[in-house]
Amino acid sequence: MSFSKIRVLDREFPMYAVIEQGSKQYKVAEGDKIEIELTDLAPEAKTIELNKVLFIGGDGNNRVGKPYIEGAKVIGSFPSAEAAVVKGKKLYVTTFHRRKSNQRRIGHRQKHLLITIDKIEG
Repeated sequence: MSFSKIRVLDREFPMYAVIEQGSKQYKVAEGDKIEIELTDLAPEAKTIELNKVLFIGGDGNNRVGKPYIEGAKVIGSFPSAEAAVVKGKKLYVTTFHRRKSNQRRIGHRQKHLLITIDKIEG
């Protein structure tokens, strides 16, 4: 795993970024594996480019976007579109109406895309 590093007082700080994908924010560094919300991809796609970068730091030169950093992007890869789709944990939704003898319990598993962060540019 290779990091862009800088030494300050004998400490190493790997470069990291805060990205927005869907309605969530993720703190990522090169080599991290994250599960993001499932997006539409071409069947032959092997990489994904995340352009909504909110913050880049860790290299001694922190940059904050307003709201995003122009020209910055995070590049992630996955083996194939089908193999990278994973299911999240099971969530149960219960509906209940008092005094009506009406109850219902439904299970749901959200699908996510498992990606590996290859490069942080910007």
